[in-house]
Amino acid sequence: MARQKRRSQLDAIDEINMTPLIDLTFLLLIIFMITTPLLETGFNVNPPEMTAEELPQENTCVVNLDKLGQILYKKNITSEQELSQNLQDLYMSNPEILVLLRADGLRKYQEVINVLKIIKKSGVKNISLVTQAD
Repeated sequence: MARQKRRSQLDAIDEINMTPLIDLTFLLLIIFMITTPLLETGFNVNPPEMTAEELPQENTCVVNLDKLGQILYKKNITSEQELSQNLQDLYMSNPEILVLLRADGLRKYQEVINVLKIIKKSGVKNISLVTQAD
């Protein structure tokens, strides 16, 4: 008498089809390979247009950086050390002073940052960049 083997439901677990899992893995790999470079360099940033408001007249001081790279304070050409000393004296007499920095558009960004550092090191807390209306 021949014995018949009965298949149980547990036998089906031994035979998992790996093809759909491999397909899904490759699909996810392709998606990440395409989207990762776009996340790093895919942003097209356009800075907003600046609109100039009326400059405050009270409690302000204007520092200019002209197209020749000269620093002007109270309409006089000044050195970095003189500017720092003048702003320290001004800050000591009025801690709420607002310093407005007007820089020529042709100056390098690094030069504007250097003047901002001088103003910051002098102790002034309120600093604004002046722009022109389009």
